[in-house]
Amino acid sequence: MPALTPWTLTATDCDQLLAANSTHASVAVIVPARNEATTVGSVLDAVFAAGSLVDEVIVVDDHSSDDTATVAARHGARVVTLDAPTGKGGAMAAGVAASSADIIVFLDADVTSPSVHYVPRLVAPLLARESIGLVKGFYVRPLHDMPTGGGRVNELTARPALSLLHPGLGEIRQPLAGETAIRRSLLARCPLATAYGVEIALLLDVAALAGVDAIAQVDLGTRRHRNRPIEELRPMATEILSVILERYGVALPPR
Repeated sequence: MPALTPWTLTATDCDQLLAANSTHASVAVIVPARNEATTVGSVLDAVFAAGSLVDEVIVVDDHSSDDTATVAARHGARVVTLDAPTGKGGAMAAGVAASSADIIVFLDADVTSPSVHYVPRLVAPLLARESIGLVKGFYVRPLHDMPTGGGRVNELTARPALSLLHPGLGEIRQPLAGETAIRRSLLARCPLATAYGVEIALLLDVAALAGVDAIAQVDLGTRRHRNRPIEELRPMATEILSVILERYGVALPPR
């Protein structure tokens, strides 16, 4: 019988798993980025601080008009530059194609409070249990000057829809999290969606292929990033809801 809730780990759980781990798997960190020159450098600095755990660090510059690629290279990443914008999912796929590691870690480039703990804690469940295929980060999300309230599309669209349609996935605290780790062998069976719905599509596809018991979520603390104005959130919410409904066989009219 499939698990009703994902394996949820605290920061201490992850640290203990890593300390006891004797398994080695190659790890690639892929950062899709478009016009993130102001933040991508600090994200990369946090990645490289993880030390020998990481084998490849790739930034996919999704046709930026700023210095994203230059900053990423200066901070030590291998840069893949796309000739035309593809959207987040397309950039993620380009990074996967350019890597060869066993475990793929995706990180967002717009985080203003990146932590050295992101990559180790995302990887820990995959090293500890062969049955785990996908790991999602969860965190507290401030909104402007308020300590909580961020992640409005997550809380008002993604989580309610998943709770109604798939109770196990309703327990995923950040289904839209860009901080994600997955086994390459599993990702090969889950083609990445091309746009903003890539995260929710990947979560649903993994659950369909391997079950909720193949998913873990780990505490990454507090995550700050650029909060978008409310008028920009409706198209995002629409895309997220469309992906969820389509995965459950609901025929939607053309948009």
